[in-house]
Amino acid sequence: MKKNIISSIVLSLCAVIFFTMAYASQNNDKKYKPRDGIIYIYGAGGPHTALIRAAKVFTKKTGTPVKVVFGPESKWTERAQRNADIIWGTSEQSMTAFLETYKEFSSDDVEPIYIRRAVIAVQKGNPKGIKGFEDLLRPGMRIVVTEGAGVYNTSGTGLWEDVAGRLGRLSDVKAFRKNIVVFAKGSGASFRAFKELKADAWITWIHWPLTHPNDADFVELSPDRVIYRDLTVVTNAKADPQAREFIEFLKGKEAQDIFKSEGWSR
Repeated sequence: MKKNIISSIVLSLCAVIFFTMAYASQNNDKKYKPRDGIIYIYGAGGPHTALIRAAKVFTKKTGTPVKVVFGPESKWTERAQRNADIIWGTSEQSMTAFLETYKEFSSDDVEPIYIRRAVIAVQKGNPKGIKGFEDLLRPGMRIVVTEGAGVYNTSGTGLWEDVAGRLGRLSDVKAFRKNIVVFAKGSGASFRAFKELKADAWITWIHWPLTHPNDADFVELSPDRVIYRDLTVVTNAKADPQAREFIEFLKGKEAQDIFKSEGWSR
């Protein structure tokens, strides 16, 4: 009997030690260890097209590889917590949300580097003849908007409401809301819904139609309706030292030309 009890205790202790070591190993894998000679930069989709183009030029000039990882945060968050040299935010609110997770980065070090405007994306050829925001209030219009749905970090959160409510008229918000057919989580999902549903319009950022000219045209919002949000970046002292060099490059003339072609300005 004693032997059975001792054996059970030993087995239990071994199990505890095993799971403790496994847990410690798992946690150790998630430790922040960014200095590997590669600049890893993470963020939401949209600015990634310009960032990838700029990264190629930077790598060619310096020899330092840059890996641009983009998309919904859920797809890259574990990797970013281990090796992110730079985080980019597609708006101030999205960067603030990122910093809740990526504790190695400080709000004091966040730098806005570009800004862009909202537009109305329409189907190729603008079949509904949309000329401005007021046309979106017509009964029967089918509109896609981007939202965070409370848990999804995206620069498009609240954008449609900002545009619709810009003149302080509740009637505009109500009429616009009646025409929304999809509240999509993130711009990528919004773009897919816009195409698949052949929606009449999508309130989005200028770089989406500019980088997808075969899928969409766009109509400018009037000056009293247009909304701007910025692109921010942040690094830290533990990151690869070349990360700061890349950020400086992003602000320079060569990168500015790339970003300007996709609707970004400084």
